[in-house]
Amino acid sequence: MQEGTLPVAKKRFGQNFLVQPYIVERIMDALRPDRQDVLLEIGPGPGALTQKLLQVLDHLTVIELDRDMIPGLEALASSGQMTIMQADALKVDFARLSDSDKQLRVVGNLPYNVATPIIFHILESVGQIQDMHFMLQKEVVERMVAAPGSKTYGRLSVMIQAWCEVESLFTVGPGNFFPAPKVDSAFMRLLPYKPVLLTDCLRPVFARIVTSSFAQRRKTIANNLRGIFNAEQLRALDIDPSCRAETLDQAAFFRLAEAFAEQGTQDESCRSG
Repeated sequence: MQEGTLPVAKKRFGQNFLVQPYIVERIMDALRPDRQDVLLEIGPGPGALTQKLLQVLDHLTVIELDRDMIPGLEALASSGQMTIMQADALKVDFARLSDSDKQLRVVGNLPYNVATPIIFHILESVGQIQDMHFMLQKEVVERMVAAPGSKTYGRLSVMIQAWCEVESLFTVGPGNFFPAPKVDSAFMRLLPYKPVLLTDCLRPVFARIVTSSFAQRRKTIANNLRGIFNAEQLRALDIDPSCRAETLDQAAFFRLAEAFAEQGTQDESCRSG
């Protein structure tokens, strides 16, 4: 694909079009789509990946915010092979896009300025999601996959890993996009846990605990959770009050959330055991 054939990228949409066929092939290798998959592409742009998906799938749904991209996308598919939604992904009900027999697979080169909100919005329909594959800013992916004790482990790591298994698949340099972003990118996979670990009523409790725990990274967990747990309560949960949030694993945050839920009037499904 020549740069001269590409539409103008719009900064307000955070557009950086993937133009390297080799990277598209690597994405396809990671996806391994089956022709009957219920697959959704977010932000197809001029359709570098879309064209490859249409060669494999019986049907593809795409969500594109930029209305100027729609005519080019319409020209790619035969009648009925593709559903094009000109919409903001943050306002789409993803649960309604799944099939009664098959869960939804999602792929996309997400605008880096809204990538994280889009992912968490999709996770609201996590029961209908089979997997997600996204191109994101490398730094964000590193934070999502980070392990306890690492410099990049934080609120985003804990929140994403509470929903999904997270894997960084490969790094993509700026020269593979037009216009070239100022940062490296990475292609990642998210596999939602089955069954879901965060029940509906535990979600806000978990989010509050994680947000409070990382409110001030240099403070101890006891200081950040003051007013929620005292030192004795933390020790009873097998958590050292003098530790910092970045040293705690997922299990510790779930213990905190479940204990906090039990202090209030949360539904029984929020409680362990």
